[in-house]
Amino acid sequence: MFLPDLEMLFGLISDLCDVVFFLNAAVIQVISLQLTLFFATVRLFFDSKHMFIQPMISLVCLISAATTMSSSALPSSMKAFVIQPSNGNMNPNPLDNGQLMTIPLPTIPSAKYALIKVLRAGICNTDLEILQGYMGFTGTLGHEFVGRVVKLHDDASEELKEKWINERVCGDINLGCCNDVNRNAVCGVCDDKLDYDGVHSKMSRNHCPNRTVLGILNQDGTFAEYMILPIVNLHKVPEGIPNEVAVFAEPLAAACRIIEQGLVHFTYAENKSRSARGGDKVAILGDGKLGLCVAEILGREYLSCISSSNVSQPKPPAPVLFGKHRHKLDLVVDSGVQTRLVSECYQDDEQKQVSPDHMNHYDVVIDATGSPNGLILSMSLCRPMGTLVLKSTCAAGVSGFHSAPIVIDELMVVGSRCGPIERALEVLSAETTANLPPFQMEKYVTKTFPLSQVGKALACAAEKTTMKVQLVMEED
Repeated sequence: MFLPDLEMLFGLISDLCDVVFFLNAAVIQVISLQLTLFFATVRLFFDSKHMFIQPMISLVCLISAATTMSSSALPSSMKAFVIQPSNGNMNPNPLDNGQLMTIPLPTIPSAKYALIKVLRAGICNTDLEILQGYMGFTGTLGHEFVGRVVKLHDDASEELKEKWINERVCGDINLGCCNDVNRNAVCGVCDDKLDYDGVHSKMSRNHCPNRTVLGILNQDGTFAEYMILPIVNLHKVPEGIPNEVAVFAEPLAAACRIIEQGLVHFTYAENKSRSARGGDKVAILGDGKLGLCVAEILGREYLSCISSSNVSQPKPPAPVLFGKHRHKLDLVVDSGVQTRLVSECYQDDEQKQVSPDHMNHYDVVIDATGSPNGLILSMSLCRPMGTLVLKSTCAAGVSGFHSAPIVIDELMVVGSRCGPIERALEVLSAETTANLPPFQMEKYVTKTFPLSQVGKALACAAEKTTMKVQLVMEED
C-alpha cells in the first residue's frame, strides 16, 4: 500500500504545481522547456513503468515552482539615472550632471501609493533643461513613462490590490499634498475649501501649492527600473496601446489641456463672437515634440468640430503650425492642420519685420517653441484682445522683451501646463473614422536605448534633428 499512497500524495503535489505554474505564467514557458529536456533525458535511462518516475517529476516541479516564486521576488536595489547636488558647480557639459547609479528600491510610504516597474520612459526638453540647472532638481530624472504596478502597501485593501496589481499604467506627474504622509492638513486647493466645484480635480491635479512633481520637483522620476506614485495618479493603459505609444500619454495630455481650458473654439455654437467665420483662427508656433503634439490634438479637434457642425454655418480655417523644419512639419500634414515655415511670418530675410499677411491675424496663438524669442513673434501674430497661450517653459531670459504690446493690444496671456492623461489615452485608443485620421505616434520615435546607455540616450535627445528618444527598461 505504500507506493500507491505515495503516488496519491505526489499526485496532489502535482496538482498544486499546476496552480503555482498558472500563477507564475510569465516564467512557466522557460521552466516547462527545461523540465521537458530534463525528463526526456531521464526516460532514456529509466523504464516509464517504474513507480518512482512520476513522483520524481512532481517533486522537481514543486522545487522548480518554489525557485520561480523566490526568483520573482522584488530586488532590494535598482539602477537609476540620478542628479546629485552640485554645490554650485555645474559641469560644463550638462549631460555630465547626472549619472547611472545603483540605489535602494523605493519604499512604498503608505496605502495611497503603488510600486511600479518602469517599462519605458520618454526623454523631453524639460529633462534636458533640468540637466542645465532648471528647477534646481536633484534625484532621479524623468516624468514620461509607461509601467506595470508590481506591489501595493501591505495596508492597502484587497480590492485595491485586485484592481491595480499587474496593470499597465501611465500617471499624472503632479503629487498634491493630500498624498503627503507627513502632512496632517492639506491645502485649500486639495481640500476644495476654495469651492472650485467642477474644476476642483483639475485644480488639485496641477496647482496644489505644496505639490511635488515627478522627476522635476522633489520627487524621484522615471529614469529608473522602479518608481512610486500615488494610486490616485494612475491611469490604466488600454490593451491595444503598445508601450512605445503609451509613453506619449503625458505630452499628448499637455496638448489636450488647451481644449480642457476652453481656450480654442472652432464652431459658431461654441463661440458666437466669431459668427463671421464660425470660430477661432489658430496659430501654433514650434515644430518640436510639444508643438507637434499640440498640432495632432488641435487638428483632430478641428476636424471633429467641422464634421459635426451645421453645414450652413461658416467654418474657420484649419489651425496653422509654423516651424523651421519641413521634414517635421510633414509629420502632421494628415492631422487636420495647415503647415507653414516660420520664415513665411516675416517680410525680410533677417526676420525682423513681421509680414502683414500674419501680423495680428490670429485669434489664438500657441507658443510651443521652447525659445525665448518665440514669445515676441507670438505677440505679433495675435490680434488685439486675442489669446496668447504659453505652452513651453524656458529657463533662459528673453533679450529685448517688452510687455507694452500685451498691454496696448489687451492680449489675454494664459499659461497651459499638464493635462488629462485619461483623455490622452482615450484619443490614442480611439478607432479611426472617416473624419479622423489614426494616431501614429511611433513615427516620432527617433531611437530607443536601454537604461544602461542613458548617457547616449540623452546626447541623442539633445541633437536638433532628434524627435523622441525612449529608454527601454523591459522589452515589449
